[in-house]
Amino acid sequence: MIRVVLTTVLGYLCAIVLPPMLDIAPLWGTAGLTASAGVSGWVEFLLLRRTLNVRLGATGVPVSLTARLWTSALTAGAIGWCIKLLLPTTQPIVVAAAVLIPYGLVFLGMTLALGVPEARNALRRVGA
Repeated sequence: MIRVVLTTVLGYLCAIVLPPMLDIAPLWGTAGLTASAGVSGWVEFLLLRRTLNVRLGATGVPVSLTARLWTSALTAGAIGWCIKLLLPTTQPIVVAAAVLIPYGLVFLGMTLALGVPEARNALRRVGA
């Protein structure tokens, strides 16, 4: 219920009130709706996590694992972005294949190299 109310209030503020106040085109209100939904989602996540921590004890992902995953994702994303910038084509399917396949391979390779256990498990499941 908190998320619905928060999304509604923030959505109204970001989509209707804020664009004129910031002297930007009303079209940018759609971005405000997306941002308000994201903020509300994070608030809901934090409230749920706090409740779980009270009932179950400490929950969450260790900082070291989070750092390894973010490092892998940012590196793979940077490589994918560079590939996208170098592509001469604008065909969406070609761009998607040329960007997402290297992204996935770099992400998987880095998570394996950084010792993320789920990466080894994923490979084991597909029979590699």
